[in-house]
Amino acid sequence: MEIKYKLNGKDLFLFVMGELDEHVAPKAKDILDKVISLNACAEKVVFDLSGLSFMDSTGVGLLIGRYKKLNEYCIPAYIRGASSSTERVIELAGLYGIMPKY
Repeated sequence: MEIKYKLNGKDLFLFVMGELDEHVAPKAKDILDKVISLNACAEKVVFDLSGLSFMDSTGVGLLIGRYKKLNEYCIPAYIRGASSSTERVIELAGLYGIMPKY
């Protein structure tokens, strides 16, 4: 698992790559929380999942937790680039209801 980020104007793009499961979720949470806190001035955050090869329900929980953190800063969150298998997990969890496609 690897996470990169890019601040493009006032938009923060978070690139999540590799596999997102229970083994890497704690490390991913720490990294994402730190990046979000350092960029609390962002107007929106886009989770780019195009480099994600696998995500289970732990990954969904991680994204929901980051959504809640962003909500504290009044920053909307979006998802883009999910593979067909990852998109299926996202749709089954109803995640697009709170984090729309970008």
